[in-house]
Amino acid sequence: MRITPLDIQQKQFPIKFRGFDVEEVYAFLEVIREEMEDIIRENASLKEQIHRAETQLQEYRDMENTLRETLMTAQQMVEDYKTNARKEAELIVREAELRADAIVKEAQERVLKIHEDIVDLKGIRRHFKEELKRLIEGHLRMLDFDDVREGEEAPSEAPEGEVQGD
Repeated sequence: MRITPLDIQQKQFPIKFRGFDVEEVYAFLEVIREEMEDIIRENASLKEQIHRAETQLQEYRDMENTLRETLMTAQQMVEDYKTNARKEAELIVREAELRADAIVKEAQERVLKIHEDIVDLKGIRRHFKEELKRLIEGHLRMLDFDDVREGEEAPSEAPEGEVQGD
């Protein structure tokens, strides 16, 4: 059974002969009642503080869980970004390698074409030189032939009264 300050205040003691001083008993009961009221108020205040602290503690726990989940989500996102960036970098490198291979292949094909053109041009030059040489030789033969003909015509061109020596 719980005793309240009101119970203390309303408590009546029977008076007997040669008993306690009634005034003193009631004064003491009044002091006890006041002390009990203070203790009850303090107890209620402490219970309220405990309730607030427990509520705040629960809020902090909820915030901690939220932060932990957020941190884990952020870490997962970072890992995903790293993985995606790595894959994208590998793709870019592969594309660059393919482009570089194509450029090198095209350059090699151009080099081969240029070499072929050089060989063809050398052939054309050689052919042209041979044709030019034949042409010059032909002209020289014609000049020689002309010189020979002029040499043969020269005695017949002598004045009419003269006979050429045999």
